[in-house]
Amino acid sequence: MSIIEIKDLSKAYGSKLALSGVDLDIDKGQIVGLMGPNGSGKTTLIKIIMGLLRPDAGEVLIDGDRPSEKTKAKVAYLPDKMTYPTYMTAGSLVRLYQDFFDDFDKLKALSMLNDLGIEKGLKLKAMSKGTKEKVQLILTMARNAEVYLLDEPIAGVDPATRDYILRTIITNYNPEAVVIISTHLIADVESVLDDVIFIKDGEIVVHETAESLREKKGQSIDKLFREVFKC
Repeated sequence: MSIIEIKDLSKAYGSKLALSGVDLDIDKGQIVGLMGPNGSGKTTLIKIIMGLLRPDAGEVLIDGDRPSEKTKAKVAYLPDKMTYPTYMTAGSLVRLYQDFFDDFDKLKALSMLNDLGIEKGLKLKAMSKGTKEKVQLILTMARNAEVYLLDEPIAGVDPATRDYILRTIITNYNPEAVVIISTHLIADVESVLDDVIFIKDGEIVVHETAESLREKKGQSIDKLFREVFKC
């Protein structure tokens, strides 16, 4: 059953077309890779699904509803940049999420912080980039959401941190939910993907299961990505 339905979606910034006639149906219970080079439209699409941007044309439905306060209660969003004030601590962020989201599991968040040895009193400004990425991911994945939108969750962090982030995603999301991972680091995420979407110049050029793509093309998703997006 489709939890996200996108019909003829378009968005432009001035004369630059970011999305052009996008049609997508995304089902529950899977991890989806939204893949494309920088500037391909990945972040724009995620922000429209989240309700942070309005499309110029077309429609997005999340569990039958257009993006709104109602759908935001079902969607957990990990932006590609840290947006919290640097004076905040890991503990204060946990309390903030507990106040804002009814589906937030405080005990799960504290457990993950403890597993990583991240002190609740540690301020963001004292954290490394990798630690900030982990804290932000923990906050997102500690929600029992129906849709998880993760925008470049492994960009700019070391391989060990990438491995932790992927393990956290796999072991903490609701199996009836859908996780959409936006990335151009295909080799790092390929092993966890059920479904693959390639977006190029604002258009969907591939949407298939990871398994069928490998069988039909006889190569990895990473190699196929390099072929589709070669300069």
